[in-house]
Amino acid sequence: MESVDNEALDAYSRIVIGVAGRLTPRVAALRFRTGGRRGESAGSAVVLTGEGHLLTNAHVVGEARAGEAAFADGATARIEVVGRDPLSDLAVVRAGGSVPDPPDYGDADSLRVGALVVAVGNPLGLAGSVTAGVVSALGRAMPARTRRASRIIEDVIQTDAALNPGSSGGALADSRGRVVGINTAVAGVGLGLAVPVNTTTQRIVYALLHDGRVRRAYLGLVTAPAPLREAWVERFGRRTALRVVEVVSGSPAERSGLQVGDLVLAVNGTPLGDAQSLQRLLFDAAIGRRTEITVLRNGALVDAVAVPVELAD
Repeated sequence: MESVDNEALDAYSRIVIGVAGRLTPRVAALRFRTGGRRGESAGSAVVLTGEGHLLTNAHVVGEARAGEAAFADGATARIEVVGRDPLSDLAVVRAGGSVPDPPDYGDADSLRVGALVVAVGNPLGLAGSVTAGVVSALGRAMPARTRRASRIIEDVIQTDAALNPGSSGGALADSRGRVVGINTAVAGVGLGLAVPVNTTTQRIVYALLHDGRVRRAYLGLVTAPAPLREAWVERFGRRTALRVVEVVSGSPAERSGLQVGDLVLAVNGTPLGDAQSLQRLLFDAAIGRRTEITVLRNGALVDAVAVPVELAD
């Protein structure tokens, strides 16, 4: 029995070592000068393109326009901010010098709860730190607030891989070393969150690379996947909906009458089953357009009409 356990442990170690070897050279430590009391912000970033672009968090970049990146081999480079999108907490920066080749990027939509993941970043200024854990939950939503506005980061990955200040912007990789998330926050002891890499975030990154910004429609809902009762499963042909866990004050969602506890079933007749499916609808085409949201409330179907606004920068 002990030999079996040792073999399993060795296999686990080989996976983590392999992923660390591939990603550590491709994750940089970032530093930015700020106008705040601390004077400096720090985080991590993952190489995105061979032309010097790096992918990080919007909250790591903040309002900065330029900073510095340091790589595991000791190389440093001045970086300029190309664009940021606070709603997804993603930002793209570009290094002035050469950077390592980008890692492989995967698809977070293929992740399953319990899957092994490896986090690579620069927590607490400790460059090239590697931690491992599992996917604890999928489809989470997280409110993000600044002095100017309230924003919702949807469909984040929850993991128990240890994250600390400075990990933000680093890579979350699957067992094959493919980047499937960008670590975004520490939510509590033993709890980390990451922005998924999937078709929606790829669209966001494309806009940041080419336009420097993302025009987003804003509803003001925090949602999480929730199971439907069997009677509704038979009627709607699916087992999950989106439960509203927060309605941001003063938002289009609040004005439409949506309430905490509502189960969102469809938007403009399109069935929804996860936070990502809602996020796909909230790009520039939805700004200012009448949007019908069908919810299940206290056992009854209710239609709410909202008009998304453009998310302020």
